[in-house]
Amino acid sequence: MVTSAPSPDRHARRREQTRAKLVQAARTMFARQGVDNTRINEITDEADVGFGSFYNHFESKEAIVEAVLVETVAAQGAAIDAVTADLDDPAEVIAAAHRYFVRLARSDPDWAWLLVRMDVSHDVVASALGPFARRDLRRAVKAGRLQVSDERVAFFAAGGALLAVMRAVLDGQAPKDADTHHAEGVLRLFGLPPDEAAEVARRPLPPVTVTPKAGR
Repeated sequence: MVTSAPSPDRHARRREQTRAKLVQAARTMFARQGVDNTRINEITDEADVGFGSFYNHFESKEAIVEAVLVETVAAQGAAIDAVTADLDDPAEVIAAAHRYFVRLARSDPDWAWLLVRMDVSHDVVASALGPFARRDLRRAVKAGRLQVSDERVAFFAAGGALLAVMRAVLDGQAPKDADTHHAEGVLRLFGLPPDEAAEVARRPLPPVTVTPKAGR
């Protein structure tokens, strides 16, 4: 006879709830004012828990930053997969991924601010987008669709441009079609001829089935 595992006792459930509140509060504060400008007492105040409770779950501020990063990376990975899963053209995969994140700055500014502000001190783009972006660029180069003189330099150039355009959207300084202009620029940076880069960057985006939220 197979028996199910016992449910967590009340104390364990309270611990899980408190930890979740702390992580959510940290996400909120990091998105609002950045990691370096956030103090632990501000996180506990936002979570409405005692200051001492923080150290029952995290050894330091760096530990809760890591927890927020893990969730951020997971959400980004799911979003990228959802947007590009059915695309066959490696160049279009790259364009769609970049367009998605630029549009995200408009549709979910809280989450986008979290990404932009955490990247300043924790290099979120390299850790979160890196594995996907490098994989997609490598596939496109191997397929002969794109060509770059150095993959690492191209990756960092495109990632920096992405954050800059997202920030411009958040600040209200970018046009409504900033996503297509940015994607076109990235494709040209990666060696696609201008006319073709413009065409690929303006193809209809696949339906998005996963939308990461800063408050989740």
